[in-house]
Amino acid sequence: MKNASWIRVFLIAFVGAFVVIAGAHLLRGRPLEQSLMEGLLWSAIAATIFTAARAYRLRKGQACAICGDAPQAPAPDLKRNV
Repeated sequence: MKNASWIRVFLIAFVGAFVVIAGAHLLRGRPLEQSLMEGLLWSAIAATIFTAARAYRLRKGQACAICGDAPQAPAPDLKRNV
């Protein structure tokens, strides 16, 4: 994957986690400032772990059916003797 793809993956995970975490804190009756700060902190941690785990799996050659990522398969050997 290119660097832009990894940045996009991180940002999507970050925004999704931020909305869920900050929203949960707001629903629990916490102040807005505290909810936003907790959302920023924990969404950054979660997005970092998610992106690192995804990069690790891709590097090890494990495909992700949900993401549609598949490791580069080696080219078939066309000079094979029969």
